[in-house]
Amino acid sequence: MRSKLYFVFAGILVLSMLLAACQPAAPVVEEPAPVEPVAVPATDVPEPTAIPLGSPENPIIMAMAPSATAEQLTTGGGALAAKLQEMTGYTIELTIPNSYAALVEAMGSGNAHIGWLPPLAYMLAKEKDYANVGLVVLRNGADHYGVQFVAGAASGFTSYFDSATNTVTADAATALAQFEGKKPCWTDPLSASGYVIPSGLIASNGIKTKAAAFVIGHPTVIQALYAGGICDFGATYIDARTDKKFAEVPDVLEKVSVIWVSDPFIPNDNVSFAAGLPEDVVANLTAALVELSSTEEGQTLLKDIGYQVQGLKVVDDTFYDEFRVNLQASGLDITTLVK
Repeated sequence: MRSKLYFVFAGILVLSMLLAACQPAAPVVEEPAPVEPVAVPATDVPEPTAIPLGSPENPIIMAMAPSATAEQLTTGGGALAAKLQEMTGYTIELTIPNSYAALVEAMGSGNAHIGWLPPLAYMLAKEKDYANVGLVVLRNGADHYGVQFVAGAASGFTSYFDSATNTVTADAATALAQFEGKKPCWTDPLSASGYVIPSGLIASNGIKTKAAAFVIGHPTVIQALYAGGICDFGATYIDARTDKKFAEVPDVLEKVSVIWVSDPFIPNDNVSFAAGLPEDVVANLTAALVELSSTEEGQTLLKDIGYQVQGLKVVDDTFYDEFRVNLQASGLDITTLVK
């Protein structure tokens, strides 16, 4: 019995060994060979092409100071822009900011490249590094002007200006004392002749007036005094009564009187260019404006924009040095004129 069990176990052992021998061998897993990274050549992405300034897609913007009427600025300024476009090949668009302060900011924000700036607006723009002067306006051959005080002829004020000799017959203290307690019409807080200088003369002579009306624009002051009921007196450049706006108002010289005028010590308006404007663009625009001011057609175009432009002269910032000294002596800080 024991021998039979032996043979059974032996048979089972042999059979199991044979079955094991018949099983497939376990696969050998080989580590993959390291793959060298393949360099992918960089694709050159072209830089976006800058749109040239002065092209239809990127026009040069010419901004006009709101010191004349909207009609004059729109019509006359539009005609001037069209002529400059014809002469230079640049696309030029017109804009009319609603205040001198807005005009200054437009020069600094890229919303204006050419600016027709009154002196204090320019000086503020220059101080902010927004603009550089290129040309100054000439009137009757002069590049400086004075301020005139005006009032309705029926107001009862005494005139201390002799139009026959173009001279004053009294000093400022005497002439302006009669405005005590009266209401002035001013143009704009940054206007030298329409607010800053005349209000300074009023204050320096101890004269107290009522709260002023800011009517924006020198012809508007004349119009307000002609109509009556808005203010008692005002101030403008000399002589805003002869503005083209009043061509069909023949009695304006009779109904609006000049009370007193100052010496011509205020720099005329100018043509300024935004800081950073390419030098070749500035040179081309300057040359076109100078050429324009030398022709009869150009002088008509310039006169029609409403600033009484009779010529243009190339200047740089030193042109304003003397006026800066006078302002500094008066204690005026132009940065405080705009809030």
